[in-house]
Amino acid sequence: MEAARPWFRALDQRQWYALFGANIGWLFDGYETYALIITVTSAFRDLLPPDRFPSIPFYAGLTLAVTLLGWGIGGIIGGIAADYIGRKRTLMYAIVAYSVMTGFTALAWSWTSFVALRFIVGVALGSEWGTGTSMVAEMWPDEHRGKGAGLMQCGLGIGFFIASAVWFFVGDWGPSAWRVMFLIGVLPGFAAIWVRRRVDEPTKWAEADRRRRQALAAQERGEHITGSARHLTRFTLTDLLATPATRRLTVVAFLMSTATTLGWWGISTWVPPYVASVAARQGLPAARWASFAGMAYNAGAICGYVLLGFLADAWGRKPVVIAWFGLALLFTPVLFLWTHDLSLLLVVCAVNAMFSLGQYTWCSTWLPEVFPTRIRATAVSFCFNAPRFVAFLGPLLAGTLITYFGDYGRAAVLVSLIYLLGMAAAPFFPETRGRALPE
Repeated sequence: MEAARPWFRALDQRQWYALFGANIGWLFDGYETYALIITVTSAFRDLLPPDRFPSIPFYAGLTLAVTLLGWGIGGIIGGIAADYIGRKRTLMYAIVAYSVMTGFTALAWSWTSFVALRFIVGVALGSEWGTGTSMVAEMWPDEHRGKGAGLMQCGLGIGFFIASAVWFFVGDWGPSAWRVMFLIGVLPGFAAIWVRRRVDEPTKWAEADRRRRQALAAQERGEHITGSARHLTRFTLTDLLATPATRRLTVVAFLMSTATTLGWWGISTWVPPYVASVAARQGLPAARWASFAGMAYNAGAICGYVLLGFLADAWGRKPVVIAWFGLALLFTPVLFLWTHDLSLLLVVCAVNAMFSLGQYTWCSTWLPEVFPTRIRATAVSFCFNAPRFVAFLGPLLAGTLITYFGDYGRAAVLVSLIYLLGMAAAPFFPETRGRALPE
């Protein structure tokens, strides 16, 4: 009897290149985002007068909030662009844009300029994810799509890990060490050259684009447009909300994505400074332990990304995603309230990350499977990014709560209750394991 082929043997070179292109773009997003998280305190110690140092958690929360707001705007714009001009071209433009703007962040001369530049970086960052997610979903086989989504999503964790590792070496370079982190962020722009040469447009998008052009040409000639062709002539964001079915899907996805996004940005972004504060109280170097925490957290996140995708292919999207929400809720107090030994704290950081950050894989796995090709990038980008218009309040709220309570623990536990929203909404999203993408 012939042995079953390993799952990865079912994939061709085009599919692996699509995954790598999307992964590398998301990896650089991850580096840039986590570079901000682990350097924001140092940046404001460099940019603010000493009398404002006690308010640094507020300024840090404001910066994260503004970045998140820009990310939401850029994400929706990028998704729309990917549906009209293609996945590949949008991916290249996104990589170049955020690389250039990250370099400009290193030149900030005041706290206001730093915050303003972070908004622009956020706009550029947001346009990448929906493009890569749609590209992988459209090119990978139905039965392995969750695996592809998990492997793509882990690029963020790898980028986070690299940023933590780089900060480990440059964090002691003086008050302006944070600028070095953002200067390094310019390098990813060269990845756009590889994407241009190696990555193909998905045939599903190419066919949808051909039909869209035909429908628009017929409309311009004054012909009567009916049926599916009528959808193709609508603006993609309008088409997303045009029918009760897609509106319902969008609302449920929005609620789930809000839980994931607000939970991570409002809680987990404070892991490095929290561990640093614990280390400082014990007379240990805070910056170094913040790097250790970042590396442990992101090693766990990488495992969580991949594991969710593989389990979603094996057991279904719905039960796995609900479990991830529940475990993220459980491990928040374990991390911030109940663990005090520094070595054990690093282990808990990794476990917490599997579920708090690792849960993002549900977005790249589940969202593309419920929306048709003509609006897929717009839909997944809207559902992934629109919650940032709410979730940007998370870091601001958490920063204010930390300042008010004087510690991280109670603030984190209060914000973590948002995971209950994800657990309540997920049962209303359709199970799609193994199904073909809707056309």
